[in-house]
Amino acid sequence: MAETTTPKVLIIDDDPFIVDMYVIKLKDEHFMIETAHDGKEGLKKIKEYKPDVVLLDVVMPVLDGFGVLEALRGDSSRTCKIILLTNLGQQQDVERGMRLGADDYLVKAHFTPSEIVEKIKGVLHGGSK
Repeated sequence: MAETTTPKVLIIDDDPFIVDMYVIKLKDEHFMIETAHDGKEGLKKIKEYKPDVVLLDVVMPVLDGFGVLEALRGDSSRTCKIILLTNLGQQQDVERGMRLGADDYLVKAHFTPSEIVEKIKGVLHGGSK
């Protein structure tokens, strides 16, 4: 059976410029978008919005991206894919994010918004880890 639903993306990032840029880009690609500005709000929206994919920053107030991953780790009801989209590019950060359950780890400076959209599409269609 073909998937006909519009993919839902939740962007969890405290940088309004980044959020606005990705909201515009993803809406142009016909994704449904919701946003959260810190990890605590993001966890709440994951439960309520039930996104297909979460774009998750690491460095945020209240609860960082690693904290969000740790909180989701034991949640067997979680079905969303999580892509860390951050400025932290150190190997230990990448390894920690993947170990905590991220499906992909992208350094913001290394990818254009169009490339991020392609990564989201790839994760939605089974390409991860």
